[in-house]
Amino acid sequence: MRHSLILGSVLAFAALPAAGQTSPPPLAYIEPLPSAAVQNVQAKLQQAGIYSGRIDGIWGTDSEAALERFQQQHQLQVTGQLNEATAATLGLNPTTLLASTEQAPVPPPADHLLPGSVRAVQARLGALGFYSGAVDGVWGEGTEAAIEAFQRARGLRPDGQLGPATVTTMGLAPDVLAYR
Repeated sequence: MRHSLILGSVLAFAALPAAGQTSPPPLAYIEPLPSAAVQNVQAKLQQAGIYSGRIDGIWGTDSEAALERFQQQHQLQVTGQLNEATAATLGLNPTTLLASTEQAPVPPPADHLLPGSVRAVQARLGALGFYSGAVDGVWGEGTEAAIEAFQRARGLRPDGQLGPATVTTMGLAPDVLAYR
């Protein structure tokens, strides 16, 4: 009997978190939605009277804020990210949203960007807290490292390139990027 009491006490103690310790949030991969799916979400949010921005297929801060308001109004977990419960409440099928009939084009190498486009990327990364170098329009290791850090922080594949998912997640319009 004494052994079971000790074991029970040890198990109860082990289940408690250490005082003052917090565990880091788990890493999660976020599947970027195709532009057409983002447009569907934006349209549903607009129909609900919560989103007043353009239905442009770009997931930016205004789309995220509208989704948070929608989640709050419908007593859903407020994350600002589309999950199954939110999609269902919006009347959208999550599987259909992720299915893309078109293959995303592979962008040219980032070092082929025009200087104005590089400046736009550097400025956006700086505003998001990932780039502290000069906004000089020169593609270099600092810009690429900032993109990789941004991609890691957002659950994207950290390749340092400006693919459609990275550009959309950064909140940049695809037409901002001009290549030579």
